[in-house]
Amino acid sequence: MAILRQTNYDRQVATWLILCAVVIFGMIILGGVTRLTDSGLSMVEWRPLMGIIPPLTEEAWLEVFEKYRQSPEYLQINRGMSLDAFKTIFMYEYLHRVLGRLIGVLFFFPMLYFGLRGRVRSGLMPKLWLLFLLGACQGLLGWYMVKSGLVDVPYVSQYRLAAHLGLAALIFAFMLWLIFELLAGRPAKGSTPHPLARWGLVMLGLVYLMILSGALVAGTNAGFAYSTWPLMGPSFIPPGLYSGDPAWLDAFEDITTIQFNHRIFAYLLFVLLHIFAIKLWRTGLGNRARVTAVLLLVVLWLQVIIGINTLLHHVPVILGAAHQGGAMLLLAVTLYAVFLLRRGTPGRS
Repeated sequence: MAILRQTNYDRQVATWLILCAVVIFGMIILGGVTRLTDSGLSMVEWRPLMGIIPPLTEEAWLEVFEKYRQSPEYLQINRGMSLDAFKTIFMYEYLHRVLGRLIGVLFFFPMLYFGLRGRVRSGLMPKLWLLFLLGACQGLLGWYMVKSGLVDVPYVSQYRLAAHLGLAALIFAFMLWLIFELLAGRPAKGSTPHPLARWGLVMLGLVYLMILSGALVAGTNAGFAYSTWPLMGPSFIPPGLYSGDPAWLDAFEDITTIQFNHRIFAYLLFVLLHIFAIKLWRTGLGNRARVTAVLLLVVLWLQVIIGINTLLHHVPVILGAAHQGGAMLLLAVTLYAVFLLRRGTPGRS
């Protein structure tokens, strides 16, 4: 009876975490839209508590617009911008910040409820608190990123952007792992990880690094440099790669090198994930493993197609946002494959 009750509680907690994960996924996409519309520097103040209320009167709008007009972005890029145009970019950033606060509320209070009611399985509560702490750090990191574009140069640091997106992906993946554990139940006695699990972890790490590579592309606007594929301009290998001083710094700051690295990384990952999916299909772990292998290839191909079209169409907002969302889906499917391999329990299909 107690086992059945805990199983029911696990499903309740998992349902709540699924809702949180879906909202986080939307938050990541909205963050991409904010970046693609150059809206991230429209709010020059960080008011964690009072910032929930947007300007409601014309006088309030003029006040926040006047603060923006003192920023480097307005003075160097958007000088002469109308109030109506400012309202558009402001609302993207405002919604992004408000959604972040909503996620905090959506996570914190149900966590307290489930914890106080004794519905959280043993060992899970510290992980939930860690998730909450990571979420708080993400908010601070977001403002730290924005601040980099409010002084002198009106562009956020690509390093801080990569850290911000990287932490978001980490939180998303951590939450998904807890969901997988809650829904799958305790592993069978005597089960051991499948030998392919180690390769799965490598694939997961490479997908995560690919996401960080994409953040460097976004942070430097390297996606606009070459709108051709498979060539970059007239050749596959463009001139000027790693020509800086020091040369290694070009991997993080030279737009040609950054885009080239992102492409080569994508080709490598494309091949490796195909091999991994085939091996996953052949593991004998049941239908879940085979379905996951197929889903991995479907998401991978969609991500590649979206990425190529994003380049060819000069990074339109809808394709750029879809590409960022596709990266999160690829991370999620790869993570689930690793989960299945680490449980290593055949017949659970």
